[in-house]
Amino acid sequence: MDETRPLLRDTEATANGALKAANADDIVDFDPNGDPENPRDWPKAYKWGIVTLLAFMAFTVTFTCISVVPVANEIVYDLDGTRSKSASVLLVTIWELGEAFGPLVLAPLSESIGRYPVFNAANMLFISATLLAVLCQSTPLFIATRALTGLAVASNVLNPAIVGDMFIEEERGSPMSAIMLAPLIGGAIGPAIAGAIAESMGWRHILWIALILASVAEIAFFTCFRETFKVPILKRRVAKLRKETGNTALRTSFEVDNPEAGEKGSKKLWDAVLRPFVVFLDSGVLLVLSFFGSLEFAYFYIMSTTLPDILEGIYGLSPARTGSAFIVFSIGSIAAIIILNVSLDKIYIRLRDTHPSRNGQGQPEYRLPLAIAGAFSAPLVVALYGWAAELRLPLPVLLLALALLGFTMLLAFLPIMAYVVDAFKLYSASAMTALIVTRCLAGTFLPLAVDPLVKRFGYGWGFTALCAVSVCTAPITIFIYRYGYNWRQRSRYTANES
Repeated sequence: MDETRPLLRDTEATANGALKAANADDIVDFDPNGDPENPRDWPKAYKWGIVTLLAFMAFTVTFTCISVVPVANEIVYDLDGTRSKSASVLLVTIWELGEAFGPLVLAPLSESIGRYPVFNAANMLFISATLLAVLCQSTPLFIATRALTGLAVASNVLNPAIVGDMFIEEERGSPMSAIMLAPLIGGAIGPAIAGAIAESMGWRHILWIALILASVAEIAFFTCFRETFKVPILKRRVAKLRKETGNTALRTSFEVDNPEAGEKGSKKLWDAVLRPFVVFLDSGVLLVLSFFGSLEFAYFYIMSTTLPDILEGIYGLSPARTGSAFIVFSIGSIAAIIILNVSLDKIYIRLRDTHPSRNGQGQPEYRLPLAIAGAFSAPLVVALYGWAAELRLPLPVLLLALALLGFTMLLAFLPIMAYVVDAFKLYSASAMTALIVTRCLAGTFLPLAVDPLVKRFGYGWGFTALCAVSVCTAPITIFIYRYGYNWRQRSRYTANES
């Protein structure tokens, strides 16, 4: 199903509840022969300019989040004069808790008033919270600012949706890979820079750098970014045409096919906020994929909170060298991005062309073969990481496990994001919220459980337990690939999608 097609029938409710067909002459939509206001028809150079801008903000967000990881223990000690592992872990992971709640508002608002105002407002809140973090004088306040900063992150939920606004299905693989590559670079550079700066200048200078980056990104967004979501674009066109023609019967194609979209005031806003929950609970496919994706992504924070202790406590590295070790994780992740960039669209097109049972039309499930490979290889890497630390194997072995962890995690997770964008189309931002909320909750609390697990069983058996959980969830990807099409027909948000 084309993204411009409605999820509901082409009818609208009358005042007495009866249905009447919409007058085709009064329906306003993009010109199928080419429309300068249609993001799909924008020049390729401009669309990739937007992707670059999204990537830069994603880099900044990840840099701000991850840069404190190798110095979390020192931040807690500097602020409170004590050393608390739980406080230092929470200082890192609380970001994800804030990020879990932000999309519940950001995603539906972007589908109601547009991506542009939501993105800019969130960026301003992000800058303000980062400034507060620079100036705070206690660990509880610092943790609170970290949660607020996570709350203001718009890029994770809106970036894939914006890519879906601008690119057709066959062209989304490369831009999706690009916006995922940028945060990986930020995750590599952030800890390396943080470790060196913390040793020489203090940890607050790290946040000053993040504040400057975020300010530059917002200036670029405010001046260069344009609205990409078709609904507010068409609403502006309708308002202009009504004024010029006096025809008050004009409606956007979205309003005709979704009569509830014409509601105003608090009810419309409340419905928008509830939409992610409605989409999530309406789709069994989204529910199980969110569970699988949350576990895969949680390994990033598990690694982030355990690696400093392993490298400094077992291998005797300094904070600066510990921060540099995160580059290895990003190298593995970048390798996965490269493979996905080269293969994701090719696999999709090949499967589309070789499955005539779907009328030659591509299915979201065609995004999942690489996710299957990542899902079944990740558990082995998790176990290797734990046993390398437990047995104190040579440092290159641990670093190899670290690189493989980044590789398999992205290989399993990124195709799921592409799947959600393809399957939910106009509601992709709300659907992405399900992935993000469950991912963030897992990223916040699962690392807190790993520390007592490691203390009781050691790194080897502790991570073997995590490996066993991953082995049990890996078949989800095969199940969705095989039966996802039929399962999606049970949801109004994905029924009859192509």
